[in-house]
Amino acid sequence: MTPRTTERYTVDGPAGALEIALNVPACAPRGIALVAHPHPLQGGTLDNKVAQTLAKTFHTLGYAAVRFNFRGVGRSEGAFDDGAGETDDALAALAHALKRLDGHAGPLPVVLAGFSFGTYVQTRVARSIHAERLVLVGPAVQRFADVAVPADTIVIHGETDDVVPLAGVLDWARPQVLPVVVVPGTGHFFHGQLALLKSLVLGAWKPH
Repeated sequence: MTPRTTERYTVDGPAGALEIALNVPACAPRGIALVAHPHPLQGGTLDNKVAQTLAKTFHTLGYAAVRFNFRGVGRSEGAFDDGAGETDDALAALAHALKRLDGHAGPLPVVLAGFSFGTYVQTRVARSIHAERLVLVGPAVQRFADVAVPADTIVIHGETDDVVPLAGVLDWARPQVLPVVVVPGTGHFFHGQLALLKSLVLGAWKPH
């Protein structure tokens, strides 16, 4: 996946224009991976390095990777809506991708992947659709402390994360007996560990 293979454009979204970045594999995609970026008011965009890494990972796995800018970010119109409107943005981006990429054999399976605030949005999206699997990196568990996720959800967190402390993630995961992959000595943004992040997702991937 290179910039030359990235299609970037806007579509009609729930708050106006919605900016999308799409990477489609050379062969028929095995599914669609929807990737949600971190907090819009804290510099999060679809160009965030973790979001890009997740998109590249799923492109490698043969999925069409769909990133999008939440409302009020980049070329996406609207204003921050604390997760509710951003969920509508995610669903709109997914609907566009499904319409564009679905084949005659039936709907493509959907993977929901997110980083930080994007994980919160994806847990909300998961209430509205059937997802093949969830991938939550640096999950913002303070926003969804009471939400349970499927047992095969991939959760990856940095040991020294000072934005979302590891202890809070473990407190959320413990009642669910949900494994958490902890990257030692790594902070919230996985600086210097993006290649490892990609390998962890690839190694854990067992699609249904």
